[in-house]
Amino acid sequence: MAERHTRRVLVLNGPNLNLLGTREPEVYGATTLADIERMMQEKAATLSLSIEFRQSNHEGQLIDWLHEARGWCESVIFNPGAYTHTSVALYDAIKAIELPVIEVHLSNPHARESFRHTSFVSPVARGVIQGFGAFGYLMALEAAAQF
Repeated sequence: MAERHTRRVLVLNGPNLNLLGTREPEVYGATTLADIERMMQEKAATLSLSIEFRQSNHEGQLIDWLHEARGWCESVIFNPGAYTHTSVALYDAIKAIELPVIEVHLSNPHARESFRHTSFVSPVARGVIQGFGAFGYLMALEAAAQF
């Protein structure tokens, strides 16, 4: 019987997500980024996925990681945080790498301030999962297992 190939997924988290669990828990919940990583590692193992989990508050670092992903992974799960609403550079990077990118948001941006209603990432993402808290990351892993 042939061995199933372990697919590699890059999980990127943008600005301020390092503060999860303490930053606006009424919006983002009490789950920390470390909790999400642990949940994702456990779920990834059941899906024959290997994940690399990263966070940066710096747009250029996120772009560098997206460029790097082209050489070693099959898909990207990306919560760009506030850069979602401001970054043409992330749009360009995602378009350039030609990998399926799943955009994830803990909250539902459309139920929040009007400036959060526009995403520069969504037009180049394979799909968007938003409003389901930390569970959205697990939903994204299920989707990534299909690529």
